[in-house]
Amino acid sequence: MKTSNIQVPLRDGVMGAYLAVPDGPPKGGIVAIMEIWGVNDTMRKHAHEFAEAGFVCLVPDLFWRQEPGVELSDRNPEDGKKAFDLYYDFDYDLGVRDMEDTVKYLAALPECNGKAGAVGYCLGGKLCYLLCCRTDIECAVAYYGTYIEHNIREVKNLHRPFMLHMAMKDRWVQAEVNELLERRLSPNPLVTLHKYPDADHAFARHGGRPFRQADADRALKALHSTFDLAAPDPVDAESRA
Repeated sequence: MKTSNIQVPLRDGVMGAYLAVPDGPPKGGIVAIMEIWGVNDTMRKHAHEFAEAGFVCLVPDLFWRQEPGVELSDRNPEDGKKAFDLYYDFDYDLGVRDMEDTVKYLAALPECNGKAGAVGYCLGGKLCYLLCCRTDIECAVAYYGTYIEHNIREVKNLHRPFMLHMAMKDRWVQAEVNELLERRLSPNPLVTLHKYPDADHAFARHGGRPFRQADADRALKALHSTFDLAAPDPVDAESRA
């Protein structure tokens, strides 16, 4: 695996990002969209996990417009205050546009194979939902996405494969919200829902208090199946070489 810090050109600026490239032929590209804590050790570990599974993974600095390079911890109370300030000031519309540009950038990298989707956690989970509603992304997977319900009317525009991992004891996504999401999303054949009865928010956050290994492993296995389906046939990959 090769890792590096890179700069991603966007429509109206340049955003920092962390890149992890597998040693062998890529299965595809994954834009791993952070929680509210910045591109920290947790997100780098996710990137390594995806690269070890054969995916080129790019972790964008989502808060680059507000505070480039911010790196926070959920175990530090002062970091928590700062993270939530950044979160509540975040512009989702600009974020979707930035992530659309990032997905296209990743797919075009010579290390990739022309295909890229997104995985998002918390804040990043909502962006994955919006990407499937507003862009032509290959596919996207959301972990415990927050405030998706505020844009639930956009479900009528959801036209790309979307997977949502739902923590059923989520402190930030109430039971009635999970019920609403299931009711409104499940009729769409492009949507796959996975429910985790005993899991709290951030159950896949490496090193976090709510981390649940068994649930994280189950979610990761489902994620891999989604992105393997998005990867091109070997013949197509060879024709690009």
